[in-house]
Amino acid sequence: MPLLDRLGRRINNLRISITDRCNFRCVYCMPEEGLKWFPRKDILTYEEIARFVGIASGLGIDKIRLTGGEPLVRKDVPELVRLLKAIPALKDVSLTTNGYSLKEIAGKLYEAGLRRLNISLDTLDAEKYAQITRRNVFGKVMEGIEEARRVGFDPIKINVVAMKGLTEAELVDFAALGREKSYQVRFIEFMPLDADRHWDRADILTAEEIVTGIDTAYPLERVAEGVTAEPATLYRFRDGKGEIGVIASVTEPFCEQCNRVRLTADGKLRTCLFSIRETDFREPLRNGASDRDIAERFRKAVWDKEPGHLINTVGFARPARSMSQIGG
Repeated sequence: MPLLDRLGRRINNLRISITDRCNFRCVYCMPEEGLKWFPRKDILTYEEIARFVGIASGLGIDKIRLTGGEPLVRKDVPELVRLLKAIPALKDVSLTTNGYSLKEIAGKLYEAGLRRLNISLDTLDAEKYAQITRRNVFGKVMEGIEEARRVGFDPIKINVVAMKGLTEAELVDFAALGREKSYQVRFIEFMPLDADRHWDRADILTAEEIVTGIDTAYPLERVAEGVTAEPATLYRFRDGKGEIGVIASVTEPFCEQCNRVRLTADGKLRTCLFSIRETDFREPLRNGASDRDIAERFRKAVWDKEPGHLINTVGFARPARSMSQIGG
């Protein structure tokens, strides 16, 4: 039987955080200091992750995205990629990274079978980059992106968190970068998951503002109007030189088509990015539960997936975890 929730949504996409640690301190995600890390003993091993994915793939999960924190601060990530690529039912394995380590590890990831990358890059200005990430490493990240392109990663998606006062002036520059390098730039509306809890709706650069800002320089047309489970709404350049994506999680939620669940680095399944409840899988994985037991626990958790995140209602409650603790 397909893996369904109670609303009839077919769930086939699992995002797995392999660490809550990060070598950056982005202002929209983490505090500059003071965030407590998960104890290392609580983090799922690669073998535990592979076992869980093997079970989930037998129920209908066929897309995996590895996230963090920053996944590449964990050792031997290519070995995890190899374990996952050996699972026959998986159609796609991808990874989201801040790009800092790509210059050194892109080739090894590609050799392990990884083909798709999402790379976070919120500005093309080195000074602003240092302000946002609290790290002066813009040049190294850009070299890493170029190395990923050189070794053959395709597509490369550039993730831009869109914030008022930061992103407007660079919309056209990002569009030009995508057109020149054949990257798909994806603008993501700023969401209330920052550890400092400073999020304000007024700080969101909306999907409408993003599309309008780019369209004035490079005319756009929407790729498809139909229902899709993908989070990004795609727009192609009318002259045929690529496309951009816009993820309007706040102003145009896509919850009715959501096909994703998330596994945190410490083994908790979250059926919505904004879940206020979790299902523990670390305990059964480590204490003798059978594959059948884990499969039934997983199917039940998916069945109870929330209808939506409620950001635009009075009933919205922020999750206790920040983005780095949940997994992007």
